[in-house]
Amino acid sequence: MINFKRTDHINVCVATEDLEAARAFYTNVLGLKSIQRPDHIFDTPGYWFLIGDIELHIGVETPVGFTFRHTAFEVDDLATVRNHLEASGITICEEPVIAGRDRFTFLDPFGNRMELLEYKT
Repeated sequence: MINFKRTDHINVCVATEDLEAARAFYTNVLGLKSIQRPDHIFDTPGYWFLIGDIELHIGVETPVGFTFRHTAFEVDDLATVRNHLEASGITICEEPVIAGRDRFTFLDPFGNRMELLEYKT
């Protein structure tokens, strides 16, 4: 049996020409902290960020269009986060209700689908 301990990192991709815009989006709109990426082990450019205690890796790849694949992050004060994203021009997508949590998804400007959620207490 595998004893999983935690998520270490997730990876999302953007088109090569969108990489710098993605860095700006994840830094300025989402407020993520950039961390050092070991560029010497990669053939393509990219950036790494921290989200809580996991890493978000952004790499380059030919876009694949809309997909149901996504990441999901728990946040504090989902309503405030939603207002911030909408004020930044991000379109919020309503999702089916799951008991015990509020949630929504959005596409980053590069087509990566992300879910944000807050557990109800």
